[in-house]
Amino acid sequence: MATNATWTIIFDDKKISKNFNEKKFYVINDDAFWNDPKFSNIWAIQYGTSNASDEVEYRDETPHSTFADANIGDISQFTNKWDAAHLAQLQSDWDNDSRPESEKGARPTAYSS
Repeated sequence: MATNATWTIIFDDKKISKNFNEKKFYVINDDAFWNDPKFSNIWAIQYGTSNASDEVEYRDETPHSTFADANIGDISQFTNKWDAAHLAQLQSDWDNDSRPESEKGARPTAYSS
């Protein structure tokens, strides 16, 4: 697999990471999403690497490919899920912060990568 991806998706673990080096993975518990037939042969995706021909790794002997050649849709189907999970984490952190609102600022209401 390619390294230093902007986005990493690990299908068996149902994890999506933004900026792999930061190790900020979110588990996305959405079986309907992960079980979409278009993903059935995909092991992992590392999107936005310096080696685009190695972005998609398959379960079988299919050679690694670019994300575009995998023909599975737009990367936003993954980034939107990460954004929603990250917003939920930001909101939880804010809710559990005991400082007064005047110190911690307004509660996050949106996040977009």
